[in-house]
Amino acid sequence: MASRPAVGLGLRENLPQFTLLVAVNAFVGAMVGLERSTLPLIGETDFGLSSSAAVLSFIVAFGLTKSLTNLVAGVGAERLGRRRLLILGWAVALPVPLLIAVAPSWAWIVAANALLGINQGLTWSMTVVMKIDLVGPQRRGLALGLNEAAGYGGVAVAAALSGWLAADFAPRDVLVSGGAGIAVIGVMVSAAFVRDTAGHVQLEQQRHHDVEEPAPRLTEVLPDATYRRPLLRACSQAGLVNNLNDALAWGLIPLFLVSSGASPAQVGLVAGLYPGVWGVGQILAGHWSDRVGRKPLIVAGMLIQAAALGLLAASDGAVAIAAVAAVGLGVGTALVYPTLIAAVSDAVSPIARAPTLGVYRFWRDMGYVAGGLLAGIASDALGYSGAITIVAALTAGSGLWVACDLDD
Repeated sequence: MASRPAVGLGLRENLPQFTLLVAVNAFVGAMVGLERSTLPLIGETDFGLSSSAAVLSFIVAFGLTKSLTNLVAGVGAERLGRRRLLILGWAVALPVPLLIAVAPSWAWIVAANALLGINQGLTWSMTVVMKIDLVGPQRRGLALGLNEAAGYGGVAVAAALSGWLAADFAPRDVLVSGGAGIAVIGVMVSAAFVRDTAGHVQLEQQRHHDVEEPAPRLTEVLPDATYRRPLLRACSQAGLVNNLNDALAWGLIPLFLVSSGASPAQVGLVAGLYPGVWGVGQILAGHWSDRVGRKPLIVAGMLIQAAALGLLAASDGAVAIAAVAAVGLGVGTALVYPTLIAAVSDAVSPIARAPTLGVYRFWRDMGYVAGGLLAGIASDALGYSGAITIVAALTAGSGLWVACDLDD
């Protein structure tokens, strides 16, 4: 009988499996990226929605289910295994394109996005945690940069391609066919080739922490990551505000640009630039945070995001200015996104990593709920520029909070 391969920690020691998980996360990102430039337009053209709050209801449903799934997945990862939850997440994605294809009303689209939130909560959470498990404590920032770069690279490519194709084909057809292909590939690759990382967690726990430490319960990690520990508290609020402004970029910017005369292809360009810069920049940001610390990058990133949103608010929907703002927003988010996850991972033991990250990701993705509600209501009341200005101010305030509350 063949012996099982020895477990080792490190990027080089686990390169094949790490690379596979990077590829899987690119598909995870592409699944949601398809909606970036198409779904807000589908709400207006196919279902006749005129209220921004009604259009953005799909983001609220997505964010709520993804947040709750993150919370459950963090605890479930220690009990059910990372690989099982990854496969389950892809299985949940399979009905999403079908629901969108046959949807007779916008409520069906909202329901499909609730399932998509479960898919993203399970698959993205598990690829994040499994990569951290594989590399150990020394290259954590780089590992997270690569993971998030792959995911948001997938978002960017899918957003740009779907926007370009929507110029020649019905946006709903583009979304349905692309989503079906991605979901099938994701579940097949994950089931056939991904291996669980429980052995890596045990090895790191033995080397660097108390071997007898039990896995924490949700009732313990929820208050720690929400308000009890200043570092985790600062990271949770920054993650929430980061995804609040991402919800605005996802749901409101396409409507803002179209209202100013932009074509679907131009919307796809702007929608792809932001996650594209975000994705590529995270590789450098994650590696940089391993060297200079987490706090400087988080503070700078939040303030850059705020400045970019301020520029967008003043653009009057001009595509060229919006593209510059999208690049700035991508740079700021690249500095923040992997660094926040690394900061949370640094602060806890391996056995507590998955549940603590689950709580952090719960609050981070509640930003989609808050952002979808705030952007929709504010834009209906104050117009697109007014809503963007409010989110810019909140983002700047969040960066200052991190500067005061996070001890690196």
